[in-house]
Amino acid sequence: MKAIELNKFGGPEVLTISEVKDPEPERGEVLVNVSFAGINYAEILSRKGLYGWAPKPPYVLGMECSGVIEQVGEGVDGSRVGQRVMAGAKYGAYAEKIAVPEQNALPLINGFSMEESASFLVNYLTAWVSLFEMAKARPGEKVLITAAAGGVGTAAVRLASLAGCEVYGMAGSREKLDLVRSLGAAEGFNYRHPDCFKELIAASGGVDVVLEVVGGKVFSRGLDALNPFGRMVVAGFASLDLNKWNPLSWLKTWRDMPKVKVGKLAERSIAVMSSHLGYLLEREPGRMGTLYTDLSDFVLKHDIKPVVGKVFPFSQAGEAHEYIESRKSVGKVLLKL
Repeated sequence: MKAIELNKFGGPEVLTISEVKDPEPERGEVLVNVSFAGINYAEILSRKGLYGWAPKPPYVLGMECSGVIEQVGEGVDGSRVGQRVMAGAKYGAYAEKIAVPEQNALPLINGFSMEESASFLVNYLTAWVSLFEMAKARPGEKVLITAAAGGVGTAAVRLASLAGCEVYGMAGSREKLDLVRSLGAAEGFNYRHPDCFKELIAASGGVDVVLEVVGGKVFSRGLDALNPFGRMVVAGFASLDLNKWNPLSWLKTWRDMPKVKVGKLAERSIAVMSSHLGYLLEREPGRMGTLYTDLSDFVLKHDIKPVVGKVFPFSQAGEAHEYIESRKSVGKVLLKL
């Protein structure tokens, strides 16, 4: 089958199509014929050799997809063959086929297209876990979402606003801020503007929850915007730009990585937490069913659909990565098989 196999770390140009052996579903697994693969920032870090959860090369990139089950392994009900599903995995989704544990291949939510289904699992589960399982966001609380026009950001804005929170978003252009407001944010602020956090605090009076995925000054200034009893959940580091062969980038990366001193948190009675969906479900795979049920019930109740930003042909995986790294993207970027 055709797949994007990562054989060496590097720039987008290393993402080329290879011929690899078709996967075979083992006991408890299903084989999915992939329609669309979702691109996550974690895969960009993996391509650069900077993602700790990734296996060692060579391996096929990709953490989520949509498709149709074409074969089942031993112990799996044969009636699942032909079922349209969204699937999550540690790797392997940038391919024509992927084998995943049966519980990781979930039926499409009613009314979702294949494109929307490939845009859902990682972003929406990350936002759900961060906002409601960890930060315990409650109706009426003020919530700041950084990188609010991205995949996780658009999911978080939609979920928090429909949960009754007063949502504020950060993004890097007027067009992105218009999108954030259309998804339910009370107001949006351009993080490229030097006074954006002053404007945020003036408009909100400070916030109770921050979902942070950028790092650097956005992290530190977001922390400053928290009210007493405020909670920040760090779910990514989009500003991370380490070049292994450029020692100057090591210093910048160290400087921009989120760091806190417990004593400083105590002075303001605030908390900083961090979430990683992959590690969580690897340690406690039984949580997937409960989290997905709670999330999908909420999504159906409020008629939520993921924001599909742009779809690239499978042969243009490198261009898709480059597009996301340019910070021009909104919503979810997909590969079409």
